[in-house]
Amino acid sequence: MRRGRGSLLLVAFGLAAAVDLGSLAGGFTSGHVVAKPLLVPLLAAYTYACGGPRLLLAALLFGWGGDVLLLSGAEPAFLAGMGSFAMGHVCYLVLFGKVGKSRKTRQLPYGVVYGFAYVFALVAAVVSLWPGLPADLRLPVAGYSALLTAMAWAATRAGLVAGLGGALFVVSDMLIATGVAEWPQPPRPDLWIMLTYLAAQYLLVQGVLRNLGTRSASTPAYGEMSTNSA
Repeated sequence: MRRGRGSLLLVAFGLAAAVDLGSLAGGFTSGHVVAKPLLVPLLAAYTYACGGPRLLLAALLFGWGGDVLLLSGAEPAFLAGMGSFAMGHVCYLVLFGKVGKSRKTRQLPYGVVYGFAYVFALVAAVVSLWPGLPADLRLPVAGYSALLTAMAWAATRAGLVAGLGGALFVVSDMLIATGVAEWPQPPRPDLWIMLTYLAAQYLLVQGVLRNLGTRSASTPAYGEMSTNSA
């Protein structure tokens, strides 16, 4: 019963994503405004139905707050949305710290390589974007970018699926940042932003759920994380 409920919620998420992306592709703004606020709550409901950890639910709900705030083009809403996403990244960081403790230490060398790659990408991005950003957004964007990069690196501790989700989150937010800095954009930039963002959140969820599914509920690191199971 619980698995069936999760499947229905995942289908609903897929349908809402199709409506949102289709609206962006066709320039139907009203469709995007209606569909976007439904996306992450549906993914969060699916996560809850699958027994996902509270930190994962919190990360998704903070992401939903950012989604809603970014529907406004006003700078205060942009900053508030960035702050909401930042809180979601903190939740992901703590969660992946728990996941990493339960995984084998033989993965550590790969984590170091990913870490150096992400640090290089962060420095290159901030240095490149800095001149084009409004002065009052430079420090907030730099701080947020550092937190996002840390989250993406930490996601690799949960395996390939979550690691790919973290990387796509970076791509999505880089598209936003380059737009703010008035760099040349691809056709329909909002479509690519949402496509990479939705894929990122979905893969992060699946990466965590796969880790939960491959370990006994009695494992200490996950016993704390599964307290919200229905």
